[in-house]
Amino acid sequence: MDRMHELVKLLNEYSYQYYTLDNPTVADVEYDRLYDELLALEKATGVVLDDSPTQRVGDKSLKKFNTVKHLGRLYSLDKCQTKEALSEWLDKLVKLNGNKMPLCSLEYKFDGLTINMLYKEGKLVRAATRGNGIEGEDVTEQVKTIRCVPLSIGYLGTVEVQGEGIMRLSELEKYNKKEGVVPLKNARNGVAGAIRNLDPKVTAERKLEVICYNVNYIEDREFASGKEMIDFLKENKFKISDYYLLTDDKNQLIESLDNIQEKRPKLDFLIDGAVIKVNDTALREVLGFTEKFPRWAMAFKFPAEEVTTTLLDVIWQVSRTGKINPIAILDPVDLAGVTVSRATLSNYSEIKRKDIKINSRVFIRRSNDVIPEITGIAEHTDKSVDVVAPVVCPACGSKVEWNGVFVKCTNKNCAPAVISAMSHFVSRDAMDIEGLSEKTLEALYNEKKLSHFIDIYSLKEEDLLALENFKEKKTNNILNAIEQSRNTTLDKLIFAIGIPNIGKKAAKQLADKYKTMDALMRATKEDLLTLDDFGEIMAQGVVDYWSDEKHVEDIKTLIERGVTISTKEVASGPLEGKKVVLTGSLPHLKRSQAKDLIEQNGGESFDSISKSINLVIAGEDAGSKLAKAQKLGIEIIDEARFLELIGYQL
Repeated sequence: MDRMHELVKLLNEYSYQYYTLDNPTVADVEYDRLYDELLALEKATGVVLDDSPTQRVGDKSLKKFNTVKHLGRLYSLDKCQTKEALSEWLDKLVKLNGNKMPLCSLEYKFDGLTINMLYKEGKLVRAATRGNGIEGEDVTEQVKTIRCVPLSIGYLGTVEVQGEGIMRLSELEKYNKKEGVVPLKNARNGVAGAIRNLDPKVTAERKLEVICYNVNYIEDREFASGKEMIDFLKENKFKISDYYLLTDDKNQLIESLDNIQEKRPKLDFLIDGAVIKVNDTALREVLGFTEKFPRWAMAFKFPAEEVTTTLLDVIWQVSRTGKINPIAILDPVDLAGVTVSRATLSNYSEIKRKDIKINSRVFIRRSNDVIPEITGIAEHTDKSVDVVAPVVCPACGSKVEWNGVFVKCTNKNCAPAVISAMSHFVSRDAMDIEGLSEKTLEALYNEKKLSHFIDIYSLKEEDLLALENFKEKKTNNILNAIEQSRNTTLDKLIFAIGIPNIGKKAAKQLADKYKTMDALMRATKEDLLTLDDFGEIMAQGVVDYWSDEKHVEDIKTLIERGVTISTKEVASGPLEGKKVVLTGSLPHLKRSQAKDLIEQNGGESFDSISKSINLVIAGEDAGSKLAKAQKLGIEIIDEARFLELIGYQL
């Protein structure tokens, strides 16, 4: 029994470090060895300790959900959607607090499923859904399968801890790629369906987390503040949010909402707003509650990133690579403050897997400024019909061929593909030829003056003047822009020629590593895979691109027509040889300014954290990147130290 107690304590500590702190301190094989030893001892003795990690297996299927009563009531939150409304609410707090702005916390409003967990004598004895706030459904067996939920805690009194069950977007993506599973519509449905499922094995498969933010009831202790409550949760090894701001500055509070909203598309979980809470619990008591919600808290709701609408049709468009991509035509709907009438459908395989049909109601989601995507079906109707893949190219009528999950036009001179490739070539991040719009390129293509991007450097004045509405000034501006573009950098040219799956960042990595186009043409797949974030598909795409002699000839022709590749001089300075990542909001510098200063002082600016990064400059509201950097032991400095290091004065 002593060994069993020792193993349970050790394994639970390892789980806490791995699932709650995201900081594993033991290899998986070692954990498995200790787990198997505990399992064997439990089998031999017939004894299973209350907080044994073997209880997380979830092999006890339930016949029904029982209703249980919460010890403390779970309130909902009052909501506002404008900064003006939030400002009015904060002004009321100021008035009720003797004309002084109270200290308030700002936290994420997680978009998942509320869970209320009851602990007695240090052991998890029950977990329940919110229900009506007074009673909820008993989901103890399901919640026990969630690895970051402690089965035992240091506090030995009776306590109810409230948190939000979430499914990370990365886990949703992994789950939906598994063979034989019905794709989940979104992370919110994924967590709700997993918790409210009679088979706890389903919960375990979805790798959920519970982020805790409130002590709903405690029998023999009082907290002086909300922050003290959060510290209590942390001390007892509950998983808490990595974002928590305390301030008595009204302007900072409101401005920080913009920071959260900016970070929102990059988060690995869903949030639908932020929560503002009065920190002082004595003031909370004075403010009290309405029938539905506390007067000392307010949820600020962000514009929806996911809505439902009707799929009216699917059209097929030819891309610059010849892929024929399905585009959803939607009944227009407001999404994140923008009216949306189109969405991406990825490929035909995804359409079939998600069971997407015309005239069905669909979930659409918009992240950042990219085109929205259909994440799943809300409901089919009696008018729903299957989407049919094209058998000929919708643009030129040529035969199509299947390339994996994609449909491709077999005509290499298909007009939309050629025009799109040229439009990409002249874009700002590529050769930057201002004035050559897609409309102008299409006109030149139709007049048989252009059939490939290499032809741009053979354009003559009379070719442009022959176009409708082209005068001498407009023509000269374009010819001057073409002339200026002849002197370019390697990364811009790599991006411009359109190697499949090679974007701006990857083009810069290739340019930095290989220095010349000749060296890049000779690169092997094995060598390419040594680059950060380069996977099999990207590496193979580069190799396949140069295996086509036509692409090699294109580069020779560009050089013959006067395109030169200037060598970018690497600046020297105190950051020479360092790979630097910026995270969070800097007090005085814009991100673009900071990146310029990094490069001017010999450093390289990167967007993601990896083992190869040497330095992180962290500002306010630095989140997961900062945590990962700390875990990897990377040097971290603030803006002041950065400016001191490079000798820069504001």
